[in-house]
Amino acid sequence: MIVAISNTPRDYAWGSPTLIADLEGREPSGAPEAEIWFGDHPGSPSAVHDGTDRTLDAWLPAAAAAHDELPAKLPYLLKLLAAGAPLSIQVHPSKEQAVEGFAREEAAGVPRDAGSRNYKDDNHKPEVIVALSETFTALAGLRDIVRTRALVDALGDAPAVRTLRAHLATDDAAAALRRTIGWLLGEADAAEIAQIVDAAASTDSAEFAAELELTRSLHTAYPSDPGIVVALLMNLVELRRGEAIFVPAGVLHAYVAGLGVEIMAASDNVLRGGLTPKHIDVAELLALVDFRPAEPPYLRATPAGEGAEVFAPGIADFALGRLGAGEAANLELNGISIALGVAGSATVTGASGAAVTLAPGQAALITPEESPLTSDGAGEVFVAMPGA
Repeated sequence: MIVAISNTPRDYAWGSPTLIADLEGREPSGAPEAEIWFGDHPGSPSAVHDGTDRTLDAWLPAAAAAHDELPAKLPYLLKLLAAGAPLSIQVHPSKEQAVEGFAREEAAGVPRDAGSRNYKDDNHKPEVIVALSETFTALAGLRDIVRTRALVDALGDAPAVRTLRAHLATDDAAAALRRTIGWLLGEADAAEIAQIVDAAASTDSAEFAAELELTRSLHTAYPSDPGIVVALLMNLVELRRGEAIFVPAGVLHAYVAGLGVEIMAASDNVLRGGLTPKHIDVAELLALVDFRPAEPPYLRATPAGEGAEVFAPGIADFALGRLGAGEAANLELNGISIALGVAGSATVTGASGAAVTLAPGQAALITPEESPLTSDGAGEVFVAMPGA
């Protein structure tokens, strides 16, 4: 079975007013359009276009009751994400941390819609994003501490910069970064943050020009936010179209600018670490973050048949296939899937002969018996499915 699904853009303030509209070939709405969700997440379930007038969170359990091979719930959520302004710096828990944290807040009676609530469910939220715009800018993971110390050394000798430098001086890199981020988010006062940001905004450095330019941009969007200084400790990543990063549990990250297709485990669990007016639970954040410096977490696609490739981070929740434009493509599905057109107009056909033509921004749910899925190559299609 192949059935069309759709959803409407979510108007978060950081969304782009043009990127999704341009992808879909329509006039902008005039409002920020941040994300379109394709899945059964109750926060914004997709509409199912089969004449039943149901959303996917209601459609799937009914279908699963009649067909043993179908799950009652998807393990993933697929999105178009359009960042016109930086998202908050954030981290997601592991499955074990989510189970413990959710149970703890439930037992404490914290309302699930409370602004101070950290755990909305008991699931982890690893995620992959693939750039659809020509460039996609992100912060992902903590930079090698030798280079971070060199960046801070370039900021001069203001008192708050000296304090920042002292926090980073410990031989153990992870301990130094933990202490530094704890100080920035929980102990440094507004004047100290402003002094560091002003020093970074006025510094010229050929080696760190992109990082310092981002500091100036973040200061415009989030004046005096301590997350601006946290961002100085992170890897600045600029993806080219078709490149991806994988963000597992514990990795600090923030999407800064651009259009991408994102897939994640079906969860709402987010701990924030700056660049936001929302609640920041510093102690809980420090308990979740992996403070070990690492290179940017790029994820390369692997070939998956004629004209197809898969971004597979090696987890059970999801993998993300890509059927390229320009040649016929063939992809083996690993369970219930969602196909999303992102360029051109591609016709995808299942094993039963059922077919759907997908323009950019259009999507369809594909049941497991339709594997393998083929594309006529007239457009580019991403396919969300369970992982190995």
